[in-house]
Amino acid sequence: MKKTLFTLALLAGLMGAAQAQNVSLGIKAGPSYSGFVGAQATNYESIFGFHAGIFANIGLTDMFAFQPEIIYSQKGAKVSSIDVTTRLNYVDIPLSFHVNADGLFFEAGPQLGILVAAQDKAGSVSVDRKPLYNTLDFGYLAGLGYQRKTGPGIGLRYNGGFTNVQKSSTAGSVTVQNNIRNSAFQLYLTYSFGGR
Repeated sequence: MKKTLFTLALLAGLMGAAQAQNVSLGIKAGPSYSGFVGAQATNYESIFGFHAGIFANIGLTDMFAFQPEIIYSQKGAKVSSIDVTTRLNYVDIPLSFHVNADGLFFEAGPQLGILVAAQDKAGSVSVDRKPLYNTLDFGYLAGLGYQRKTGPGIGLRYNGGFTNVQKSSTAGSVTVQNNIRNSAFQLYLTYSFGGR
């Protein structure tokens, strides 16, 4: 009960701050189309997933805004020749900078992903593979869309990874690091509220 009251008080405080400043809060969700890129990613094919989360759009000027987000995001790929799908689930923290023109925006910025689950699935059998993958995924984003301070919006974003998703492995005196990075397109709908 205390946690619920605290959450409601926090949301009310954020809404008050959003109305007082050139800030809007919002929710977003949509499908993802992800795969792996890199020298050792040649046998992988892309898969569909979803992403959803919250954001705060902070107007810096009439044309520029900063938008931090917290997004749950499914990524991964599959090897169709052996029917194995790798699903990586992240909590992504994008820090995007928007250039606005009457609702139309272009965005770019860095992104940090925190791995929360990793599974390989073959048929109906799933195996936990999280120990094989790096916990942090550093990357970038670029995209465009239409979003007002209040109301619905739509966008398309590309997420690329700078870091390899798999941990290095050592056999004797030889260490192997596969060059495999995340790559994802995200189509999403947004709803913003509280801005002016």
